[in-house]
Parts: sequence; structure tokens; C-alpha cells
Amino acid sequence: MSPDPKTGLAKVFQVNRQGINLTRGLWVVGILLVPLVVLGLIDQEKYWLSIAFAILSVALMDPGGVYQHRLRAMAGVGLIGVPLTALGFAVGGGPWGIVVLAAVVVTLLAGLAMKFGLHGMTAALLLNSWFLIAISVPASEHLTPAHSGWWQQALAWAIGAALWIGLTSVVWLVRGRQAQGSHLPEVPGDMSVTALTRSVILFAVIRAVAIGIAVAIAFGLYLPNADWMPIATLVAMKASLDQAALAAEQRIVGALIGALVATFLLLTVDNKHVLEVAIAILGAFAATFRAANYAIYCAGVAAAVLIAEDLPNPTNLGTEARRVAFTFIGLGIGLVVLVLAGLIQKRSARATANG
Repeated sequence: MSPDPKTGLAKVFQVNRQGINLTRGLWVVGILLVPLVVLGLIDQEKYWLSIAFAILSVALMDPGGVYQHRLRAMAGVGLIGVPLTALGFAVGGGPWGIVVLAAVVVTLLAGLAMKFGLHGMTAALLLNSWFLIAISVPASEHLTPAHSGWWQQALAWAIGAALWIGLTSVVWLVRGRQAQGSHLPEVPGDMSVTALTRSVILFAVIRAVAIGIAVAIAFGLYLPNADWMPIATLVAMKASLDQAALAAEQRIVGALIGALVATFLLLTVDNKHVLEVAIAILGAFAATFRAANYAIYCAGVAAAVLIAEDLPNPTNLGTEARRVAFTFIGLGIGLVVLVLAGLIQKRSARATANG
């Protein structure tokens, strides 16, 4: 019997050519670059990450359909992001124990967001990723809570969210108040409230503890080069207990590739503006391939997020080598969580079979 060509890495990188969406990629470039240009003209680029991630998060969580339904979903993400941004920038430069506690609580709540359906879980994952970026910025710039500009960054997030919601409102009116499809139909639209099982809660707790460990190593040991580890851990872990094994493999491979791409760019580019453009291009790349291949999508997302975390920091070969090493540790933590998730699933299956 001839071997199946769609196994191993071949299956991980199998591309659905019909899923490639260049138009959506160009749309994401516009979302990220327009605020960068505007803020550059008024010399306020320090707020670009907050505004850009707010616009992108709200836009991605537009489920489509009638506008009232869309508005609730987008406004929910926008409103939750405001205090989350304030918290991240406020505690990021403070005592490490508080940073760890905040990261654990935020990750736990994100895991429990499964109660609000797959759409809610996806939104929570986006906000969780943004929070890990938010805590890293003041820490990398050695800013105390009094100097981190936490309320200004929260305001910037609110402005970004409001801008996108306002734009969609105008488009909705121009189109005669008609229902509209989702910008990202691959994102699950299920927003139904479901009961949290013991297995789901246990998995959420394990994910939160894993992120807490990664953050504790980076912040508690005062290792600035370990700032990539929490993100690598989050990207490598399964988003939910029921996520397919192939998707989990693609997340890990994508996170590793993203870390290598980010390292290469940070070593070869020393211009902050070019790196900001690179973030926009990588975000567009991820959006283009979201429906074509999940590993490529994860690679683009991971690279963009890691560069965003590292923007304030000067870099050299030794520094980036250490960051990659800590990224591998983060991936290792994610792998441990995957193993534990498998054990939880088997235990849950046995409990169901036994009635």
C-alpha cells in the first residue's frame, strides 16, 4: 500500500488554494497602515498598537447579519478591550506578582468564554493575546504604572473601536440598511450560550496556569528576553478542548515559524517605521491565508504579535537567540498543555460512556 501523501508536514502545510483571499489581505493592510500614517503626522505613534489592535479585533469579530446583531458583537469586544488595555499597561511595569495574577485571571476568563459560543471564544483569544502585548510594552520600556500612560492607551483602544463601528454604521446606511456577510466567515459565528462542563473548566484552569508560569518566568526573574514566551505558549495551546489535533499541530508549527520570521526581521531591520509596516504586512498575510492553511495563518499572526511586543527594544544576535530559546520553552509549555488536554478528553469520554 502506498503511503498517504497527506500525512505529517504535508498535511500540516496543505493549502486550499480556493481559500486564498488577497482582497481581505489588502483590506487588513489598510486597517493597520492608515492609523499609522495619521498618528505619524501628529507625532503620536505610541498609540498605534492600541488603536490598530482595537480596529482589527472589532473588525474580525463582526459576525455579519443584521446590523443590530453585528453592533452588539463589535461593541462587546470594543468595551471589554478598554479596561483590559488599561489593566495591561497599568500593571505591566509594576510588581511581577500582580502581573502574573492579572495574566492568570484574564486567561482563565478567556477560557471560560466558551460559555458564549465559538464566536465568544475567538474574541476572548484575541483579547487575551492583546493583553499579553499590553503588559509587555511598559515592562520593556521600564515604565512604572505612573508613567505607562495606561488611561491614554485605553482611550486609544476606545477610539480605534469606535472608528471601526462608526465606519460600519456609515456603510450600513449607504447600503440601505441591508444585512451584510462576515468579513471573516471562517471565524465561527456561533454565539449561543452553552453550559460549561467540568472538563472545559479544568482545561481553562490549566491554560491559565500555563500562561501564569510563562509570565512568572519572564517577569519574576526579570528576563526581558523572555517576553516572547507567554505569547508562544498562548499561540501553541489549543484554543478549546475540542479543537482538532491537526489544528493543534498547525498552531505549534505556525508559532515556531512566526518566531523565526520575527527574529529575522528584528535582526535585519533597525527602523521602527519599517517594522511597523512589517506588522501590517504580516497581518495581511495571515488574513489572506486564514481559510487556505491554518499553520500559515498562525505563522503570520505569531510573527506580527512578536514584532509588536519587541518594537521598543533594540536588538542584536545574542538577544534574539535568547528570545528564540525562550520561545521554544513557551512552545514546550504549550505542548504539555496539549498532552493534558488529551488526557482530559479521554477521561471525559470514559465518564460519558459509563453514564
